[in-house]
Amino acid sequence: MKIIACYSNKGGVGKTASAVNLAYAYAQSGARTLLCDLDPQGASGFYFRVKPSKKLKEAKFFEDVERFTKAIRGSDYEYLDVLPANLTFRDFDIFLSRMKNSRSRLKKALKAVDGDYDVILLDCPPNLSSLSEAVFKAADHVVVPVIPSTLTERTFAQLVSFFEEQGLQAKKLKPFFSMVQSRKSLHGETMERMRKSYKGKFLETQLPFSTDVERMGVHREPTMAFAGNRPAGKAYRALWHELEKRT
Repeated sequence: MKIIACYSNKGGVGKTASAVNLAYAYAQSGARTLLCDLDPQGASGFYFRVKPSKKLKEAKFFEDVERFTKAIRGSDYEYLDVLPANLTFRDFDIFLSRMKNSRSRLKKALKAVDGDYDVILLDCPPNLSSLSEAVFKAADHVVVPVIPSTLTERTFAQLVSFFEEQGLQAKKLKPFFSMVQSRKSLHGETMERMRKSYKGKFLETQLPFSTDVERMGVHREPTMAFAGNRPAGKAYRALWHELEKRT
């Protein structure tokens, strides 16, 4: 079972949209896929029209295997299930801080469904915390959307430094440029500079800035499902293909 986290320590970079579309792409390829939403805002579950369990609350996510598995919901798509988030997930850091071996708790919880799925996608909240450390420990790969702008360049540098300081495997990081506007010279300059600074680290696929991504909330389905032949839909498909090659 492969675990892929969609993570950024900066909000508003297209993290959830990437998680949703990658989960859809894996399922469409025939892989048994679970999208696990760790963000208390619950956007992934909203996009797939599934409601969270009222019983998977507090630390039970990490301690109660039966409630964890019963909270999983089927989606409208074959091979794709969703574990939607609820507002109590906002206290994950508190629960983890009280647990022994907190970095390993998430991986242990996900092992409850080992054998049922080929791939798990994690949609993560945008912060550096006990939960994110557990995510970095559990994930085989960490997909990081990066808007080619000054602030996002800075936060990505902070993430790389965090991995180095904590002795985490930097090779897990799979950054790619998101919300790219080719007409902006700043975007082009930033991408060129960052590709040189992190030689070989960035994926080749670039996600364009697109209203088709914003319309996911209207259609309540992945961009690939309603606009698969448009630029953003094609870009997500290319992103999935490239991840498959690299992972």
